[in-house]
Amino acid sequence: MAGWQEFRTSFGGVAAEYAALRPGYPADVVPFLLGPAPRRVLDLGAGTGLFTDRLLEAGHEVVAVDVSVGMLDQLRTRLPQVRAEVGGAEAVPLADGSVDAVVAGQAAHWFDVEPAAAELRRVLRPGGVVGLVWNTRDERVPWVRALGELIVEEARGHEADQGVVARFAAALPADVEVLDSAVVQSLTPEQVVGGIGTRSYVAVKDAAGRAEFLGRVRELLATHPDTRGRERLDLPYTTRAYRLAPR
Repeated sequence: MAGWQEFRTSFGGVAAEYAALRPGYPADVVPFLLGPAPRRVLDLGAGTGLFTDRLLEAGHEVVAVDVSVGMLDQLRTRLPQVRAEVGGAEAVPLADGSVDAVVAGQAAHWFDVEPAAAELRRVLRPGGVVGLVWNTRDERVPWVRALGELIVEEARGHEADQGVVARFAAALPADVEVLDSAVVQSLTPEQVVGGIGTRSYVAVKDAAGRAEFLGRVRELLATHPDTRGRERLDLPYTTRAYRLAPR
């Protein structure tokens, strides 16, 4: 069984697919977290830069940090203007009081909360904020629910644990505000399969195990009445953003 550290660092081998096939973020998330004025923002666990895209669009200066060299290589190729550094939430490679905000898209469940909270307080300027965001497949849609039922045993314990927010709020400590939003991907069935292949619990499998599991996903999409014979699928996500204001 793969351990937490292996799952945490599993994305480098699927970095290109991650960049191409993971969903982005709704436009309303960044102003909710950061307000209208440009800020210097640490995108922590930035990966291939899917949330970095939104930060740049909103006019913010971004420093991207991730534990995976492979993921950052994708970010540097796509966004060469962004400073990108290898590092983790528990040892951020930035100076004290150097950013106005720290954000993490689809990443904070990989952080070790107590040392990470201390690092966030260290790098934040007075009045700074922390933003934590997750996309979650919207299983109110029947075929998406069927997909979730197929992968639940594989994913158990490795999907985003949004309870991490409460632990960060206590450790900082911080007051919390919440925004609910949504985003939809338009994908071919094979792109849906490929996107599942970027999940940590699939990325750590050997080639045979990965092929067998993704074959079951492919079969579901080929036979479910809502996806059978379709050339493109709308894959909906609910998005929840948390704005933590350290006290």
